[in-house]
Amino acid sequence: MSYTGELSALITAVMWTGSALAFAAGTTRVGSVYVNVVRLIAAVVFLFATIVVCDIKVNVSAVQVMFLSISGLIGFVFGDTFLFKSYEYNDARISMLIMSTAPAITAVFAYFFLQETLSSTAILGMIITLGGIALVILERREPSSHHTPISMTGLWYALLGAAGQAGGLILAKKAFALGEINGFIATFIRAVAATIVLLPLNYYAGRFTHPFIVFRDDQKAFNFTMLGAFLGPYLGVTFSLIAISSTTVAVAATIMATVPILMLPTVWILFHEKLSWRAIIGACVAVAGVGILFLR
Repeated sequence: MSYTGELSALITAVMWTGSALAFAAGTTRVGSVYVNVVRLIAAVVFLFATIVVCDIKVNVSAVQVMFLSISGLIGFVFGDTFLFKSYEYNDARISMLIMSTAPAITAVFAYFFLQETLSSTAILGMIITLGGIALVILERREPSSHHTPISMTGLWYALLGAAGQAGGLILAKKAFALGEINGFIATFIRAVAATIVLLPLNYYAGRFTHPFIVFRDDQKAFNFTMLGAFLGPYLGVTFSLIAISSTTVAVAATIMATVPILMLPTVWILFHEKLSWRAIIGACVAVAGVGILFLR
């Protein structure tokens, strides 16, 4: 049995863990708009270079381009814009925890728009995985040096980000259902469509006027943004599209939602944050749920 979809989703979660921390660090220094726009431009450059160097053939229909473009607008422009706004109110871990509602939203969308159904084993695996994530969400954390009070506005923005991510995945799946598409090509189309809209929109709104000066004055913010762009919209999103093309969208979304679980050892190592038994047990439960999804 092939596990291409599940393994790609797991790789996506790893990439998104790194990108979330990098983007959060950049956002706190220069704001969400600059990081959001520049990381998309960087992703387009990375993807274009990969397509040219690897001589990847562009073989997509006009209908597929349309679905992927709209997917990019909903995922990158709508979903990620709200996710990045949530970083301004809450730390990356809190925002990504709320984003873990995306699999439930995705499953509902997939049922109505893709007619995708799940086996009882898959449903059990999803429930166990999301239950483990819920244990981590409900954890009462010890105060730490990088901890900030939880903002309801930030939580609402993160929830809108989750809905955008779910909608973007559904439309991308529609494109893959019409014929095989290379993951880098699909991500490139989505990123270009989002950049074409997001760049002028923020420029004429006066929120993205001096990017060279902003990042010249804060080299660390630029480095964090480039790292996040490489891990997130370049590698992470590409693997996420490979995942949804190889397995059901809801299963892929559930595995990709384990970012908060992967963040636990990360914040323990980087920030020396103490982990409660609730968080550790929640992580173990989530891993068990992911295991069931692989065995379904």
